[in-house]
Amino acid sequence: MSTGITMASMSTYAILGCGSVGYAVAEELVDEGKDVLIVDVDEGRVEALRDQDMNAKTADIADEAVSEAVAERDVLLVLSTDIEANEAAIENVRERGDEQFVIARASDPVTADELREAGADAVVNPSKVIADAALRALETGELEHKAGRLADVLDGTEKRLAILANDNPGPDSIASAVALQAIAEERDIEADILYDGEIGHQEDRAFVNLIGVDLLARADVDFDDYDTLALVDHAQSMEQAIERPIDILIDHHESEEDYDAAFSDVRANVSSTSTILTKYVQEFDLSLDETVATALLYGIRAETLDFKRDTTPADLTAASYLYPFADHDTLEQVESPSMSPETLDVLAEAIGNREVNGSYLVSNAGYIHDRDALAQAAQHLLNLEGVSTTAVFAIDDERITLSARSKDIRINIRNVLESAFEEHGETVGHSTDATVSIPLGIFTGIETTDGNRETLLQLTEQAVRRKLFDALGVDDNGN
Repeated sequence: MSTGITMASMSTYAILGCGSVGYAVAEELVDEGKDVLIVDVDEGRVEALRDQDMNAKTADIADEAVSEAVAERDVLLVLSTDIEANEAAIENVRERGDEQFVIARASDPVTADELREAGADAVVNPSKVIADAALRALETGELEHKAGRLADVLDGTEKRLAILANDNPGPDSIASAVALQAIAEERDIEADILYDGEIGHQEDRAFVNLIGVDLLARADVDFDDYDTLALVDHAQSMEQAIERPIDILIDHHESEEDYDAAFSDVRANVSSTSTILTKYVQEFDLSLDETVATALLYGIRAETLDFKRDTTPADLTAASYLYPFADHDTLEQVESPSMSPETLDVLAEAIGNREVNGSYLVSNAGYIHDRDALAQAAQHLLNLEGVSTTAVFAIDDERITLSARSKDIRINIRNVLESAFEEHGETVGHSTDATVSIPLGIFTGIETTDGNRETLLQLTEQAVRRKLFDALGVDDNGN
């Protein structure tokens, strides 16, 4: 409904029904110097309001005469605990044709809808407001308590802190580690970021290089040099066991391992560990470095597919906080890496050889030298209309490499590859992107020679497609 006036020009108010909520609103408006008329059916309450020099009168707000008495008021706040009386008061006002801005009190979603149908411009549910405020206070208090506990564990470090990222770490894990390292160093604690596997995706390597972060291979360090160990975004790591106590565990996935960490913060209700670390950056009042802000923002965007997958209000709030501090030129370079001539050739081969079953695309890129090009090809093919999952494979002299991507929330693509090739290959990656490497001789039973390359390629293509579609539960007709 168009009222013809703006909130800025509204200067006179009427409160119909002045219980505890109405009184609190009236008191605040009067303190601000507003012209407020209060109408309530309780004579004793009205008398008490008058004793406080408030403009109050006794009347049943459901009475038609009340709508005439408040006709000159710009804003009506219908706040009685009697919801039926509130509805009657609104209907009387609208039947007069008055266009005041009307705010009404409801008790539940059903009465809220009824009050809107009666003509209320806005509806409030005090119980929900109180609950929301209580939850916000709880969240704030809990975060403050957790930050204190995290500080205690960090401050107990005498040597160095080891921050172990996910196996074959992606942006969210790397960014989270960078943030925890910054928090530690702010407390004069030296920290190293460690990882298992490799940083195999071109965008991830570009990310690490552009933000200038040092990551150390776990195999190259001695754990005895560290007396505090933190795991960040580590729940889905599977390659190597942790054979020492865990001091800090921060993740947005529940772990299958039962880590008895001195400090643990696992929140499955957010979509990235970077979101959790952003909250700690704020709670510790860290002077936000551009590198940390850029890393965390990219971590959130990568994990939520640029806010298109499983994004929560907490993720958006964290990203909004980080946005002004981030280096957006660096983000653009990370998200739009240059394409080498070989990658372009691989992409062209993959496009030409693609086979689509339902929303699943599988393609053979032939013989390659740069296996990283497969990841870029799989990502580009994911942009094709109607395609939710891509798998691009190729062979070199020693192995078959398959890189897969998926934006289908029903699929964990790493699990799919493990199911399809568990007897032959080693899979690395995550739920939305993964790679499997398969020794060529084991998979085909044929040694590679110059004379059998085409035969080998055909056998590989048939076997890979069959195993992959079987694991996806798709037959040759795309069903």
